[in-house]
Amino acid sequence: MRFHPEQHLRRQSDFRNLREHGQRINLGLFTLWWLHRHDAKPQLRRVGLVASIAAVGNAVQRNLAKRRLRELFRRHQEILPAGSDLLLVARAAVSLQPFPLLEAKFTEACRKIAALSHA
Repeated sequence: MRFHPEQHLRRQSDFRNLREHGQRINLGLFTLWWLHRHDAKPQLRRVGLVASIAAVGNAVQRNLAKRRLRELFRRHQEILPAGSDLLLVARAAVSLQPFPLLEAKFTEACRKIAALSHA
């Protein structure tokens, strides 16, 4: 599935809302915050990415971490319930671990979210 520009979380208020009202899932390599929203575009799934200097490292490492997390979302966004907002917070290990391991952890978390939203 394609990753569209309107799927980016950009506003600080969206990030704050996710952290204050969302649910957190710690996956070791990264942290996932999830929130179901009710708005005009209920089918749209959105993502925000955070890779800090303290947690990940220099600009090259941060960009790599964000590219990998963005690709995880792009490949597996259909697992998530429609109208979901995600915040993915990278840790240093995101850049070092093999991509299939990241993929397995992300899909497991997405399935948990889907199960929670249907419960």
